[in-house]
Amino acid sequence: MTMAERNPVVLIHGYSDQAASFKPWKQALIREGYKEEEVHVCEYKSLTNEVTIKDVAEGFDRALRTRHGIHPDKPFDAIVHSTGMLVLRSWLSTYPGRRGRLKRLIALAPATFGSPLAHKGRGFLGAMFKGNRIPGPDFMEAGDLILDGLELGSRFTWDLTHIDVLGQNPDRKPYFGKGPDSPWVFILCGTESYGGLRGLVNEPGTDGTVRWAGCALNTQKITIDLARDGAARRPDDAKRFDSSEIVADSTLPMPVWLIAGRDHTTILSTPEGAALNLVLSALRVKDEDGFTGWQQEAEAATKDTMGSAPQWQQFVVRAVDERRDPISDWYMELFETAPDGTSTRVDFDLNVHAYRADPSLRCFHVNLTDLGGLWPDGNIPPLKVRVIASSGSDLVGYHGLGSERITPDGVKMTRDGVWDAEVSLPETFGDARARLFWPFTTTFLELRLNRDPMPFGEDKNRVCYFV
Repeated sequence: MTMAERNPVVLIHGYSDQAASFKPWKQALIREGYKEEEVHVCEYKSLTNEVTIKDVAEGFDRALRTRHGIHPDKPFDAIVHSTGMLVLRSWLSTYPGRRGRLKRLIALAPATFGSPLAHKGRGFLGAMFKGNRIPGPDFMEAGDLILDGLELGSRFTWDLTHIDVLGQNPDRKPYFGKGPDSPWVFILCGTESYGGLRGLVNEPGTDGTVRWAGCALNTQKITIDLARDGAARRPDDAKRFDSSEIVADSTLPMPVWLIAGRDHTTILSTPEGAALNLVLSALRVKDEDGFTGWQQEAEAATKDTMGSAPQWQQFVVRAVDERRDPISDWYMELFETAPDGTSTRVDFDLNVHAYRADPSLRCFHVNLTDLGGLWPDGNIPPLKVRVIASSGSDLVGYHGLGSERITPDGVKMTRDGVWDAEVSLPETFGDARARLFWPFTTTFLELRLNRDPMPFGEDKNRVCYFV
């Protein structure tokens, strides 16, 4: 690629970091022929409690407009690390005119769907180890609002993903595609965890800070809609399943490619080997054939690493009622169904985190390699999901299609409004492309139930009635 064809490159760091951390990558790009004035390292405030990720995105836009060497409204490429991915996604999603400017998005260990460390970074210990140490009004702050957006299953990442990846926006299409107004996306993450004292925070399936399954953007959403129409209330209504899969012809394949020997820090501090080669190749991609060739190059470069790594998957699940109000107290279990119709609970390790600001949102981390040990022949049996929901009150309760748990005398519903039901899961959803298990990805799942006043006799309910 000639200098005339080359775009400026913007580098964006992560939470609690500084621009200096990107110096090795800037130097590497300069060694490869970029001029110093073509590589721009951005720095932002992340340890101030009043600043959000959206604030940083708008600050980035203002900085971009005034940066010498990046002409306003002209295209540029970006290399982001960790939280920098959320900053750029937020920036990209706010106004339509921005989407045509970003041509290549290269993500190094991105916190695409948050980090398991985010909720640990809040409070005193977070301030002690990650907090702002510069004397002043923000001294010892840890960036509470940014950490809230980074928390697993956060409302911020749920809403953002529906806009930019799932296509629930005014344009009615994902913002990552093959057209001129969409960037090509390249995602890399290390496989190593931290050593020494930092190893105390390690979690399996991570690079020490972000989950492998939480990096990729080839996301799917499955909706299990058990809410019955308020007017009909037909007990024989069929269960409804809807899905919106993002690995489709109209969008990009945006998987994560695992780089051996790198953790969350060293993938930034050591730009060499496969990581450097793939980044340089990504910066040369200019059309669909080039992007396909890069995918093939990445597959060859990471084949051994991807093949030997445990296959983790992440689920972000939200439970809501028919009015889309959150259901805070709910629980799910997975069962396999035998040919004789009996059900057995699927017993496997499951790391669950409830989003603290809204526990209707939960993030599940599943080791599919271990799960595959239950079905060594690769044939997954019919599955059911057991749903338990509670209102915490004897005045109202939850129920759904196929359930007659709310009867006139309240039979089969506990006095505190607890309801449970087993729902059969199809092997595929919607157009048959969406699968329940998909390694190294995050699957969004929305569960919808009815919330109604509890019955009281034949013609009354416990909330409102005529006397």
